Amino acid sequence: MPTPSMEDYIEQIYLLIQDKGYARVSDIADALSVHPSSVTKMVQKLDKDDYLNYERYRGLALSAKGKKIGERLVYRHELLEKFMRIIGVQEDKIYNDVEGIEHHISWDAIARIGDLVDYFEEDDQRVNSLKEVQTRNEKE
Repeated sequence: MPTPSMEDYIEQIYLLIQDKGYARVSDIADALSVHPSSVTKMVQKLDKDDYLNYERYRGLALSAKGKKIGERLVYRHELLEKFMRIIGVQEDKIYNDVEGIEHHISWDAIARIGDLVDYFEEDDQRVNSLKEVQTRNEKE
């Protein structure tokens, strides 16, 4: 399994390729707010560990293994953001909260959160009931 740092890179590379059709070292560095030299080192490590294929001066592409993990990481991130919105976390706090927990939560917990999100999305009244509880608790 990749480290949390490797996950961040794989996720960002996956998103860039989905959005632009490619991911350059400079794009990755900008997206992650790191130096291009750091990106190059990580890309070389990801290449060595078969998460992507990298040829110097030619670019990079995620391997089948890297794509599969990238999809899972993006799913995890988007699911956690959706969950935070459902439970009423302030929009300006969601991204940092998700970034803070996404590497520290098991895939079993992600599956259960997915179940909970599905549960709430099946019936708007469930979300409304949750909001009523939150409002009541805020008054106490």
